[in-house]
Amino acid sequence: MPVNGAGDVAYYHCVSRVVGRAFLLGDEEKDQLVELMRVYERLYGLRVIAYCIMSNHFHLLVEVPRRPDDAELPSDAGLVAKVRACLGDQAANGLEWELSQLRTIGAGAEAEALRESWFARMWNISPYMKILKQRFTQWFNGKHGRRGTLWEERYRSVLVQGEGAALRAMAAYIDLNPVRAKICDDPQHYRWCGYAEAVAGGEPAISGFQWLAGVDPHGGRRTDETEPPVPTEALRRWRCFLFGIPDQASRQTEEAAQGEKAHVSRRRISRKKALQVLAEGGRLPEADYLRCKVRYFTDGGAIGGKEFVEGVYQASRDQFSPKRKQGPHPVRGLAAESPAERLFNLRQLQKRVFD
Repeated sequence: MPVNGAGDVAYYHCVSRVVGRAFLLGDEEKDQLVELMRVYERLYGLRVIAYCIMSNHFHLLVEVPRRPDDAELPSDAGLVAKVRACLGDQAANGLEWELSQLRTIGAGAEAEALRESWFARMWNISPYMKILKQRFTQWFNGKHGRRGTLWEERYRSVLVQGEGAALRAMAAYIDLNPVRAKICDDPQHYRWCGYAEAVAGGEPAISGFQWLAGVDPHGGRRTDETEPPVPTEALRRWRCFLFGIPDQASRQTEEAAQGEKAHVSRRRISRKKALQVLAEGGRLPEADYLRCKVRYFTDGGAIGGKEFVEGVYQASRDQFSPKRKQGPHPVRGLAAESPAERLFNLRQLQKRVFD
C-alpha cells in the first residue's frame, strides 16, 4: 500500500455509487450505512475522518495506519475481545472456540492461519470497503426483498497527502456534498455527514475534526499547539474554513463565527457564476472552489503537494505510458495563497474537470 510521506499512514478518499445511480438510500438506509461504517472502522483499525452519505452514493475519507509488526498484533484473547466489541457475542464465541480447539490439539500453524485471516483484513482500505458494501447490500436486499448487486462498481479512490492543504480540502469537499446538491445551505443541517455528526456530539466525528484542526495548511501539523484543540474550538475552526471566514487569533466564539458566516454567505459567488469564472480560465478562492463539483477530488488518482504526487508517480511509474514526461499536474482553477498550498494531481483530466 502506498503511504503519504507523513509516517506509515495513508489517506484515501473513497466513492461508491448505487447501480444505475438510482436514488435508493432513504433516511433509514443512510443511518444503517453510517452504523456499519463505524462498526468496521473500529474492527479494522481505521479512522473515518470525514464522510457524507447521499441518496445514490457515498464519500469516505479514511486514515489507514500501517499494519503492526507481528510482535505487536493482539493475542488470541485480544483478537476475540475486539471481535466481541464490534460484532457481538456470536462471532466472538465462534472465533474463541476455534482458536481454543486448535491450540488444544497442537495445531499452532492452523491457529495462526485463522488469526491471519482476520488480520489480513485490518489496516487495509480494500477489505474495509468490500465488507462495508457487502454487509450493507445484504441488509438492504433483505429489507426490500430484492436480489443482486446494489453498487455500480467496485469503488473509486484517490490517495490524499496527509498534511497541509490537500487533506483539509478533501474533507471540506466531502462535507459540502449536500450544499452542492442544493439540499441545504449549511452541512450541519444534513445529518449524514461528519460535520453534522460532530456538531451533534458524536465522538468519532469530533475526533476527526480535532485532528483536522491541527493540520497546518502550509504543511505538517500546527506547531503552536501541543494538544489537540477542544471540540468547540476544532468545530469553530472547521466552520471558518468551510465558509471562508478568516480564522482570527482572537478566537471568536462559535456564535460570532455563525453570524459572520451568514454575512459572508450572502456575498458569496453563486455556483453558476463560479463555473463561469472557471470556464473563462479564472481562479477561485478555496471556499468557493470546494462548492463546485470538481473531478480532481474523485478522479485525480492522488492529490497533494508537488513532491507528494511525484513520489506516488515514481512508485507506480510502470502503470503509465513511457511517453509521459512528468507526474504531477497542477489542479486548475484554484487560487492558492502560497506555493505550499498549491495542489497537484496524478491524472491529467482533459475534459469535464468541473461538472
